[in-house]
Amino acid sequence: MNRKTLPNRRQFLRTCGLGAGGLCAAAALARGAGLTMGGDPAKESPAPAAEAPHGQVAVHDAMWFDKLPDKAVKCRLCPRECTVADVERGYCGVRENQGGEYKTLVYGALCTTNIDPIEKKPFFHYLPGTQAVSVATAGCNIECKFCQNWRISQYRPEQVESVLVPPADLVKVAKTRGVPTLAYTYSEPVVFYEYMHDTAALGRKDGVGSVVVSNGYIREPALRELCRHVTAVKVDLKAFTEKFYAEQCAGKLAPVLKTLEVLAEVGIHTEIVVLVLPTLNDSAEEIGEMARWIVKSMGPDVPLHFSRFHPMYRVNNLPPTPIETLDRARKVSMDAGLHYVYVGNVPMHEGESTWCPKCRKVVIKRVGFKVDPSGLKAGACASCGQRIAGIWAPEQALAFKPKEKPAAAVEK
Repeated sequence: MNRKTLPNRRQFLRTCGLGAGGLCAAAALARGAGLTMGGDPAKESPAPAAEAPHGQVAVHDAMWFDKLPDKAVKCRLCPRECTVADVERGYCGVRENQGGEYKTLVYGALCTTNIDPIEKKPFFHYLPGTQAVSVATAGCNIECKFCQNWRISQYRPEQVESVLVPPADLVKVAKTRGVPTLAYTYSEPVVFYEYMHDTAALGRKDGVGSVVVSNGYIREPALRELCRHVTAVKVDLKAFTEKFYAEQCAGKLAPVLKTLEVLAEVGIHTEIVVLVLPTLNDSAEEIGEMARWIVKSMGPDVPLHFSRFHPMYRVNNLPPTPIETLDRARKVSMDAGLHYVYVGNVPMHEGESTWCPKCRKVVIKRVGFKVDPSGLKAGACASCGQRIAGIWAPEQALAFKPKEKPAAAVEK
């Protein structure tokens, strides 16, 4: 295993648009050379493993594991609960048993970073019109056949180039640029949990919020601990059948639904995205069942986004999602009682904008990433005064405190 020196802080800072002042503000970024970062990972993913130079690992103590006999460990971070022998790794490929001690190999080893509009995550009810410093490491704990970022999510840390960015330095970048939010995104933040946890905790102390863009594949105790530090969560709900999760994602639906229930219980701002794949998860019956479950389990104010699919990774035999299918999904979900239902990846669609559920006036007008929130006044519809659910100011985001549950009642 080639564990090289982690590379160049200057390239990371240039990607974030920092000049000499930024260099001073984040002077502790790691040394080295040779990383291209930034942009949309769907378009600028690292090269395939056969062509990529050896990457790096950044070893750090892991959280959430039990020790077993013969130096084995049992991971307690995600629903897979991998039993890992000495010198082996878990399913995600980024957590390793080293002599009976479980380690994360990607603590701060960022393989992509960019400053994005918050709407790109997408978050439509969280600080609209602002930006987020978005970061990722290699790895994921499921395998979606349609993943747009598979060149980082499905690779091990040695197979992608990365740069070491300690938590304090990432927070400094956000502060220097005046960006209110850090976003853990692109691959799967659950697998770089320790870095996300520590950075989010540090960021909140320094006035920077953190949002998580996740598949929701995480166990309840780890999720509840994380919610003490982050300020919003977006969950990719892949479908509403166990069959889809098993065949298309190598995962299970039930743990994701449990995650959504816990998020609703702790009270953190949550949005849901469904990538609609023709013939696989697009039936009106399934969408209706999903929407009714969300209303019953989480409430009618949870924003739900239906995104248009384009052929990707291992799913190249299906056409892009017909816009009519997305329109139907939106109508079915609104008929089920959801107040805020969106259509994504369809420019100029009325489903990009936020509409008041009472008077049906536009509250936040969106055209791509151009955002006009003039219809929103003090968190309410400017036309009729109806409260619009969401996080509308950084102070509101940072003031969030999760509703606690007695430790004895938390699923172990």
